[in-house]
Amino acid sequence: MSHARRKALVQPDHPRLSIAKQCELVSVSRSSYYHRPSGESDLNLELMRLIDEQYLKTPFYGHRQMTRHLRREGYAVSRTRIGRLMKLMGLSAIYQKPNTSKPNKQHKIYPYLLRGLAIDRPNQVWCADISYLPMPRGFLYLVAIMDWATRKVLSWRLSNTMEADFCVEALEEALERYGQPEIFNTDQGSQFTSEEFISALQKHPAIRISMDGKGRWMDNVMIERLWRSLKYECIYLHTFETGSEVRQGLKHWINFYNTERPHSSLDDKTPDEAYWQKPRPGYAGPALRLAA
Repeated sequence: MSHARRKALVQPDHPRLSIAKQCELVSVSRSSYYHRPSGESDLNLELMRLIDEQYLKTPFYGHRQMTRHLRREGYAVSRTRIGRLMKLMGLSAIYQKPNTSKPNKQHKIYPYLLRGLAIDRPNQVWCADISYLPMPRGFLYLVAIMDWATRKVLSWRLSNTMEADFCVEALEEALERYGQPEIFNTDQGSQFTSEEFISALQKHPAIRISMDGKGRWMDNVMIERLWRSLKYECIYLHTFETGSEVRQGLKHWINFYNTERPHSSLDDKTPDEAYWQKPRPGYAGPALRLAA
């Protein structure tokens, strides 16, 4: 169980157990229970938005190159500061990096199963990813579950932390609504290698688990394209003030994306039409076109 979930189990008004005793029972220190994050400064929030916008254009920028970019824009920033903000946002350069750190021994890394695979039908491969969403007074994280072949967004969740819980909720909703895929692909982020997320997948033995190579964004490229469209067509066009406003805006845009936004790669069908294998509107078929 994550630290956030254990912390949430502590009840300040419990009739018999003190807060100290409850913290001891759920393995949470009293100091961490009472700690309230102060949040980022206005300048850091502005920098995070600028980093996010530039990263969409140049996802190969690491913290050094991003620092140079921001300095050219007139911001006197250090590499340490930009590195911390990019880490907080979950952003890193897309090029392959040397494997200088060992993965958590409790987090198994699964092999990448999509190399050379023809993905051409619904529910053959699903994928998931997390993206950072800038806000005027903070930031949120968005996870989405997508059907690879049809680009349909099957489920999504917002969170203000990077705990695994909201990813598990999105996964369980997608499985309940749409059945299960043959393969489920993610990156090697700790949310997707966590015991909670893997256990939710393993409840369905027919699903084969696949994970991208370390640092290889191209292995999960379909959902990376979703983030670019979502941010330019929704997030950056509106000034969402609260989490509820973001949630309503995303709900409207994702519904539009699934039901109205055609894709050339889908023969000009929408993701819904491709997923449910419906003919695109106005298409009469080859024989009728010849007759006309």
